[in-house]
Amino acid sequence: MTEIFGSDAYAPRDIAARVSDVGAAKARLPLLTLWLLGMLAGAFIGLGALMFALVASDASLGFAAQRLLGGLAFSLGLILVSVAGAELFTGNNLIAMAWASRRVSTTELLRNWAVACAANLAGAAGLAGLVWLAGLAALNHGALGQALVQIATAKAQLPWGEAFFRGVGCNLLVCMAVWMTLAGRSVTDKVLAIVFPITAFVAAGFEHSIANMFFFPMAWLLGAPITLAGMLGNLLPVIAGNIVGGSVLVAAVYWVIYLRPNDRSSS
Repeated sequence: MTEIFGSDAYAPRDIAARVSDVGAAKARLPLLTLWLLGMLAGAFIGLGALMFALVASDASLGFAAQRLLGGLAFSLGLILVSVAGAELFTGNNLIAMAWASRRVSTTELLRNWAVACAANLAGAAGLAGLVWLAGLAALNHGALGQALVQIATAKAQLPWGEAFFRGVGCNLLVCMAVWMTLAGRSVTDKVLAIVFPITAFVAAGFEHSIANMFFFPMAWLLGAPITLAGMLGNLLPVIAGNIVGGSVLVAAVYWVIYLRPNDRSSS
C-alpha cells in the first residue's frame, strides 16, 4: 500500500524498501562518481553552514530567533544534496539497512562511508577556501568572520563525550529528514521533509561532522588558533556519534520494524 488516507506519500514500509534499494545502489557507485558527488555534498553542506553563520553574526537577534533562523538557513545544504544530487556521508549511514539485509557487503559499506567522508571533507574545505578568497568574512563589518571563528573555536573545545552525543542527536534528525524525503514524490515534498528536522538539530546545538569540516578550515584561514588535535578532537567523536545516530537509531530500528526476514507480515 503506497497511499495513506488519500495521500500520495509512500507508506513507512515502502520507504524502508526504497531506502534499502537506494543504499544498495549507492554502495556500488563507481569511485570517480562517488568522489565527485561527495565533493559536491561537502560544498553544499558548507553553504548551509555559511548561511547559519551569517544569521549567527547578527547580534540584534535574540537567542531563540537566531538558532531557529540559523537552522532554517542551514537547511539549504541538505536540500541541495537531496534535490540536486550528491553523496553525503551522514545521509549514507542509512546504507546500513541494505547491509543488514545482506544486499551490501561490509567492504562495500565501509568503502562508501570512507570515500564519501573524505570527499565531503575536500568539498567543504574547498568551499572554505573560496569563501576566504572572496573576502566574505568581511560582511557585516567583519561580524561574519568573527562568528565563523567563534563557532569553530567552541566546537574545538567540546569534551569528547558531549561531541559524541551531540553527533548522535544530529544524525538521528538528519537521517530522519533523508528518510522522509523518500516518502515524497515532488521537490516540494522533499523540501518540507527536510526543513523541520534540520532546523531542529541546528537550533538544539547538535554536531554535524561535515558542517564542522567547513567551519574548521574556515576559522583556520581566518587566523583562529585551532590545532589539528583540536579539530580531530571534535571530528572523531562527532563522526562516531553520527554513525550511531544514523545507522543504529534510524536504519537499524526501521530495519527491525519493517525488513527483518522473520517478521515481514506485520504492518
